Amino acid sequence: MSSTRTWAITLFGLMLATVAGAQDAGNDHADVWAVVESLWSADENGDKNWIDELLIDEFAGWENASPAPRNRASMKMWDRAMTGVGTMKAHELYPLSIVVRGDVAVAHYLYTLANEDKDGSVKLENGRYTDILVRTDSGWKFLAWHGGEE
Repeated sequence: MSSTRTWAITLFGLMLATVAGAQDAGNDHADVWAVVESLWSADENGDKNWIDELLIDEFAGWENASPAPRNRASMKMWDRAMTGVGTMKAHELYPLSIVVRGDVAVAHYLYTLANEDKDGSVKLENGRYTDILVRTDSGWKFLAWHGGEE
């Protein structure tokens, strides 16, 4: 085989690998965003399993309203404690940036939500989050987050 032909085949192979890698990165971004949205939708729909399904055991998240980061057990306790206090009626997320590096992803986004309290009053809330997710055998899961109402 001529060196020109070998070079052309090698170059073509590298181009295919680059395109495949770019497609995987695009899929990772979409997959990460789908998990972020699924958490918010689960919360809005009253699904109490989202903590077990979407947070890894080592999770540590720090919401603006919390005095310190909360681990997974603390998130479950506060989720139970807040049952009946209010209900998320709607939410909208505004993605700003998603960075994927290997098996770690960082998603920055803004949100708006409508909460209805036990008396029926609805309050709009705006804020921002930075979520850190890790790829697991069962898909992307939350390792940490920080943010909340502005």
